[in-house]
Amino acid sequence: MVWTVPLKMKAWIYSEYGNPGVLRLADDVAVPEVKEDQVLVKVVAAALNPIDFKRRQGYLRATDSPLPIVPGYDAGGIVVKVGENVKKLKVGDEVYGHICEKPVDSPKQFGSLAEYTAVDEKLLALKPKNLDFTQAASLPLAIETAYEGLQRSGFSAGKSILVLAGAGGVGSLVIQLAKHVFGSSRVAATSSTAKLDLLKSLGADLAIDYTKENFEELPEKFDVVYDAIGQFKKAVKALKEGGILVDINGQVSPPGFSFVVTSDGAVLDKLSPFLETGKVKPLIDPKGPFPFSKVVEAFTCLETGRATGKLVIFPVP
Repeated sequence: MVWTVPLKMKAWIYSEYGNPGVLRLADDVAVPEVKEDQVLVKVVAAALNPIDFKRRQGYLRATDSPLPIVPGYDAGGIVVKVGENVKKLKVGDEVYGHICEKPVDSPKQFGSLAEYTAVDEKLLALKPKNLDFTQAASLPLAIETAYEGLQRSGFSAGKSILVLAGAGGVGSLVIQLAKHVFGSSRVAATSSTAKLDLLKSLGADLAIDYTKENFEELPEKFDVVYDAIGQFKKAVKALKEGGILVDINGQVSPPGFSFVVTSDGAVLDKLSPFLETGKVKPLIDPKGPFPFSKVVEAFTCLETGRATGKLVIFPVP
């Protein structure tokens, strides 16, 4: 298969930090060069994550790549070119992945909100056959974050877990992985009233309405609390003696730890059987997918903090 790659492409870019209004759609961005261990992906769908807007607001200024920046960490698409040292992937492969190995320490200048993006082969996996590109693009950063947090906490079969913000992009996948991959004995999760049934459908044994109950005051305590929203002081009160708190929002103290995911295509490969059997399912916000022309609106929606699951951009032209 031969794919004719243009020299220029459409991409969303920003040349200064700020609110979603700094984003603009350009049609003259150079298609990225492919290094020897990279592939060029024709992006079909991309997803937004909170780190995308925090970066755009300037929170990663100290480690960021030079402006202007093409945002976007998640992508699903088709391999159209391969570097000379690429071993597994070939032109025509349908792939997905979180395209930046260290999203905070060394963010890529050219992300996934573009027609093409260059990605290290090791960060990608073949798209599960039962998922479309929208579903696949919604997964990588969130599912890798969910998995790495559970793994780092020493989570294992028979343990109990409380997931804060269970209807969010990461939380919805923590529930499913804890239940169906790690073999949790009991999964509890918090959400607003309207999303309690969703939590149960994902595998939660106990759905807690945070508008009516204070989870930290419940008599039941947990081996692990996975805090996807940033409520350390309350979250530690829900731990059993010797329990561990997982945090993805910033600095915490023992018995908690905080981390930023390291992208790894091998994790996606490992979880692929659970995705292909439907035991673990993507959760996409019903307000989407957003067309490529509506990226500003998608960011604005994400920044309300009210998204259910993931916000996806599809189709990318």
